Amino acid sequence: MNRNLFLILMAFIWMSCSTTGQNLPQGKSSVTGDKIVPISKPDTAWKRILNPEAYSVLRQGATERPFTGKWLQNNSEGEYVCAACGLVLFQSDTKFDAGCGWPSFYEAIDKSHIVEIPDYSLGMKRIELRCARCGGHLGHVFKDGPKPTGLRYCINSVSLDFVPENKKTK
Repeated sequence: MNRNLFLILMAFIWMSCSTTGQNLPQGKSSVTGDKIVPISKPDTAWKRILNPEAYSVLRQGATERPFTGKWLQNNSEGEYVCAACGLVLFQSDTKFDAGCGWPSFYEAIDKSHIVEIPDYSLGMKRIELRCARCGGHLGHVFKDGPKPTGLRYCINSVSLDFVPENKKTK
């Protein structure tokens, strides 16, 4: 079984065993009640939906080059959603300039929207982030962020779409 498929499978098993029971904000079409409904598509479907760079990052766990992402310098108000499935992940008011080359956030919109997986690749210990709905690779989280959380969610721009404040569903 390849590594990505194994990680996605483990993430979905973990999610089904660890629901928090928290209510999500009203109007989020990405959830049913307080539970995220996982999306499962064959690899060929993801290849049709995503451009080659997005496929490489979201489905194969690659990383885009630093300082090249379209959302790095975005300062508009709104929500950042998973580029593969549209699950709301971050609010613009939690975005900050970490100087690392990727969009950074100090807090997820809801912790149940992101799955954390230990990552020991590249000879270091990190926490990989995956979308709780589609299993897409988002980036990593580090404990060197600003207050109030002290976290830095370092996210690939190609893993995100942006919904401006005036286009959000209420």
